Amino acid sequence: MTVESQQGQASAESAAPTGIEMGQTGHGHHGDGTLKLAVGAVGVVFGDIGTSPLYAFRETFAGHHSIEADQLHIYGVLSLVFWSMMLVVTFKYVMTIMKADNKGEGGSLALLALISRSSGGARWTWPIVLLGVFATALFYGDSMITPAMSVLSATEGLQYVSRGFEPYIVPIALAILIGLFAIQSRGTAKVGMLFGPIMLGYFLMLAVLGVMHIVDHPTIVMHTLNPINAMRFFYYDGFTAFIALGAVVLAVTGAEALYADMGHFGRAPIGLSWLCFVLPALMLNYMGQGAMVLAGQVAPTAQLIQDPFFLMMPDAWRVPVVLLALLATIIASQAVISGAFSLTQQAIQLGFVPRLRVEHTSASAQGQIYIPVVNWGLMVMVILLVLFFGSSSNLAAAYGIAVTGAMFIDTCLMSVVLFSLWRWPAWKALPVLAVFFIVDVAYFGANLIKVPDGGWVPLVIGLTIFTMLTTWSRGRKLMQQEMAESAMPIPVFVKSAANSATRVPGTAVFMTSTSDGVPHALLHNLKHNKVLHERIILLTIKIADVPFVPETKLCQLDDLGQGFHRLILHYGFMQPVDVPDALKRTTACGGEFKMIETSFFLSRQTLIAAKKPGMPIWREKLFAWMLRNSESAMEYFRLPTNRVVELGSQVAI
Repeated sequence: MTVESQQGQASAESAAPTGIEMGQTGHGHHGDGTLKLAVGAVGVVFGDIGTSPLYAFRETFAGHHSIEADQLHIYGVLSLVFWSMMLVVTFKYVMTIMKADNKGEGGSLALLALISRSSGGARWTWPIVLLGVFATALFYGDSMITPAMSVLSATEGLQYVSRGFEPYIVPIALAILIGLFAIQSRGTAKVGMLFGPIMLGYFLMLAVLGVMHIVDHPTIVMHTLNPINAMRFFYYDGFTAFIALGAVVLAVTGAEALYADMGHFGRAPIGLSWLCFVLPALMLNYMGQGAMVLAGQVAPTAQLIQDPFFLMMPDAWRVPVVLLALLATIIASQAVISGAFSLTQQAIQLGFVPRLRVEHTSASAQGQIYIPVVNWGLMVMVILLVLFFGSSSNLAAAYGIAVTGAMFIDTCLMSVVLFSLWRWPAWKALPVLAVFFIVDVAYFGANLIKVPDGGWVPLVIGLTIFTMLTTWSRGRKLMQQEMAESAMPIPVFVKSAANSATRVPGTAVFMTSTSDGVPHALLHNLKHNKVLHERIILLTIKIADVPFVPETKLCQLDDLGQGFHRLILHYGFMQPVDVPDALKRTTACGGEFKMIETSFFLSRQTLIAAKKPGMPIWREKLFAWMLRNSESAMEYFRLPTNRVVELGSQVAI
């Protein structure tokens, strides 16, 4: 069997961690200044939430479930937006969830690995594992909708520059999106240096535009900050207020990105940039949109509410503002695409996704990767979404379900952390969780109303990906069990084969996914070639449920005698696996490794679907398809192509 990630937390039945001491390496942010990192966070972390003013306020009043743009509703909506940002982004993510880091890393899979490690693989964790996997699946749906929604909404601003652009809005948006996906293989290191300054300029522009209209209606600030206005909205028009939540949540989409990107910038810089710069800029712009509509000086209210963001700018500013908004949406899309690459790499390492080709686009930045299958798959889905929905207003109906679902799951995972990890007493944890759950359930419920209008799209995408992730994880487990049952114990094999088989010069590395038993490739090689190499390495790659493993703890060696060695290489779930590089630094296996004298033996399985307990036939066939299309172990582990021998075998599960 070719080596696969050992699923340290891939299933409810997973084993406890290996017990090796883990350390945090690979983070470049700890030595940098907090202010510098805060500026960098503005350019990467807040792109998604930063583009929300383009459509969030508009969709609340002029979306699929429109409401009247009078004083009661505008004050109520603005108050809901402000307190949503405070409760969801500030209190839930910045002040609470971001404290639950896995050696500095965040995100649903990192949190899931943290919970799994602390639980010691207890069986009660299997519902938590499924929730975490479903959150991962929902993120892929979000990463398809976000580029389509944000770029399309900014492109629609071109019609306010010239009406001649109106028929070309969709083609221009598609051209921008295709170009964005086309440059992913070149990496984002050089372009990324521009992200910070551009987004700083964008947020400053949001604040300035907002202040220009707030001066016409200054009392709107007091009404926005007053939570009584949100309560009054629910008191006088409860069902309308509940429906409005489905659009208000668009103002906080991207909040989960703060947690996911914590490993790149750190908790303190993200919190600083949010509280001191991003939050004020966003709220000034939302209040400016509301003030403009209430003042009604630019145009009639009915016209203003159709697109308040692009109508709030002076004519002389229109072109630069639209261009800046376009750049901001491209940056927001880039952040989501990069996030999908990073999440996929984690999922591969943790055993939820088959091996895929992962290309590193930077020699210095470990986290900058490119995964072709994910890139082109996202591009096709984004194009289909743009063509199917046709406008950002139609897409808004599909936007929100995935985000609110992921936020709800984050709260569920957080409840486990509070009780099991941090050992909070009930009197302290329950009030906090009650507030978070009430908010999450309200937002998710309000978005369920949008299911017939397009909300079904992210749900279908999420369920499809969830099925694939769980099928791969379950299939790998069944396959390993099947092969372990027929495996010969190592001591028996060494005693019988070492003295009877002819030994030939050189080193043979047999890669295996389990750290006990004889690899099938070794048995097949002995059966067909009737020889054994002088030095035989049984190599297993184990992926720990921490992001990074220090080099001092990389190797675990066991001398089996008669020239046989058991070598286990430990990696974190965010570290690239490079077998030749690791072997070059290993000298305790009978001398140094010379690649010209080393042969790598891999086993390639052909799966036979059988009516055995474990998985339905259709899932077995799906797993077999995923197995056939997975990346070759030779390329994934960076083995020298001219030193690899593959031996086939059949497995029935």
